[in-house]
Amino acid sequence: MGVSATIKINVNDKIYLRDPEQTQLGKKIISSSIELIDELGFEDFTFKKLANRINSTEASIYRYFENKHNLLVYLLVWYWSWLEYQIDYQTNNIEDVEKRLKIAIRVIAESLTPKGESHFSHIDEVALHRIVVSESSKTYYTKSVDTENQFGFFRSYKSLCKKVASMIKSYNADYPYAHALTSTMLESAHQQIFFSQHLPSLTELKVTDTETDEIIKYLEQLIFKQIQK
Repeated sequence: MGVSATIKINVNDKIYLRDPEQTQLGKKIISSSIELIDELGFEDFTFKKLANRINSTEASIYRYFENKHNLLVYLLVWYWSWLEYQIDYQTNNIEDVEKRLKIAIRVIAESLTPKGESHFSHIDEVALHRIVVSESSKTYYTKSVDTENQFGFFRSYKSLCKKVASMIKSYNADYPYAHALTSTMLESAHQQIFFSQHLPSLTELKVTDTETDEIIKYLEQLIFKQIQK
């Protein structure tokens, strides 16, 4: 998308014990965890398997993350922050409200089905997209969600929702459910992509890594039919 790979994505320091972006081992933990979770699924992913993959020890991984749940949260927080950055980048200096909102929708759809372009040497964005689609709900459908929310674990997701909701309010200041509609749109994007690829009888959409037109059209209809003045 033409964004420099030198940017730094900031992740809440309450999620990790040591910033993995600051060391080569930390970056290797992030890179290989994406690879393994994508291969095995989150349920079968363990720090022992990760340690074997990176030729290190479980103890070295525990110096960075308290548990595998926090590691998954880290990956999702990184993703949402990156997504918000892309929306800011692509809507910069665009005044037309409808166009800004359509760009945001397109970025969300295309980022959820990336086309193989990587901006970071240690992060496979295509594999991370698959993790977002399949595993993202597991970060907050937990008994600890309220405590983690107090520590700001989901701040990046809420920030992304707030940004898109503000665009909706700019388009129609009288629409009363901007945040609800935004979060519904984001979750629907994950769900419809997952259904398209795994449970196709539950959706009419056909979505692949290179075909995003249908999901963009669907998300635009979901938003604009609701917020028409």
